[in-house]
Amino acid sequence: MKTAIVGAKIYPAEGPDLAEGTVLIEDGKITAVVSGRVSPEGYEVIEAGGLVVTPGLIDAHTHVGISEEGIQWEGEDYNETTDPITPHLRVIDGIFPADIGFTDARRGGVTTVGIHPGSANVIGGQGAALKTVGRTVEEMAVKAPVAIKGAFGENPKRVYGEQKKAPSTRIGTAGVLRQALVQAENYRRKQGQDGFDRNLAQEALVALLDGELPLFAHAHRADDIMTALRLAKEFSLKLVIQHGTEAHLIADILAKEAIPVVVGPSLTGRSKVELRERTFKTPAVLAENEVAFAIMTDHPVIPVQYLPVCVRLAIREGLAFAAALQAVTLAPARILGIADRVGSLVAGKDADLVLWSGEPFIDTEEPTQVFINGQKQ
Repeated sequence: MKTAIVGAKIYPAEGPDLAEGTVLIEDGKITAVVSGRVSPEGYEVIEAGGLVVTPGLIDAHTHVGISEEGIQWEGEDYNETTDPITPHLRVIDGIFPADIGFTDARRGGVTTVGIHPGSANVIGGQGAALKTVGRTVEEMAVKAPVAIKGAFGENPKRVYGEQKKAPSTRIGTAGVLRQALVQAENYRRKQGQDGFDRNLAQEALVALLDGELPLFAHAHRADDIMTALRLAKEFSLKLVIQHGTEAHLIADILAKEAIPVVVGPSLTGRSKVELRERTFKTPAVLAENEVAFAIMTDHPVIPVQYLPVCVRLAIREGLAFAAALQAVTLAPARILGIADRVGSLVAGKDADLVLWSGEPFIDTEEPTQVFINGQKQ
């Protein structure tokens, strides 16, 4: 199937903006983004004069489908709180594709989501990137795994402290993780020897040590971010900070160490101590310091369809529009390792795009049309 979206203002998130342009789509892929109005023979033409086109939005950190909407324990499959170190768990084994959260995501213009385990465990498991439409995880998956989720700060020490188990302190969390990584180093040295027995948890940690997967580290406070950085440097891990509530306080350090941050959720109350510095100014400060960052909802903490609202509030607090658009398109695609497929309107990428009736995030927060893999939703 061939489609031409004609006459729109185009923000491709990569390359120059077009005051009036055309996006050509064939078999679910973008074949061209050109200036002016182009209607090739054999294409279904969608008249988009007066509309704005952007890439489909990407929320890099959610629990869509693994924390199901409208039910309680039956659909809570994101925290396996029986062991603080569970790197072998795979989020794709718990995702419910019919969760209404995916429908809400599409209504908000979110076409791809990063789905990750929760933050109860020091190591919670392996996250994945999925499109927000499909009958099965296999149909929806863009990349799995994308990272191993870890957690610092209040959550692990609360969960396991209540069980009278380690870790019950911040130093306990760091110690448990450090020990697990040392054990993985020992496992790696023994691989291939006679009598060697496979261990899925150790294999996942070896992938972390080898840099095949990054550590997505839940950390709100600046001191917890620094602990994550300390351990990452000690074991040569690829690190991405998740939440980064106090990242603006150490933005210069994050810039120097080239550590990306997935910021949020900021549209919340200060429900616990480590959120006391929560502010929508954080993205602007990171941008000023040239820190790579994305904006997330942490759905269901903030419903995923409100990702555009979060972007609007960051713009209100000083974030430039171009940086704001990249924070929910190209930047999260790069962080998730899927920028070859999504994140910008470039020939060869998946035809995931959103049409808006005005300037996105500023004039409107609700799209008029959403396309995923070239199909109108």
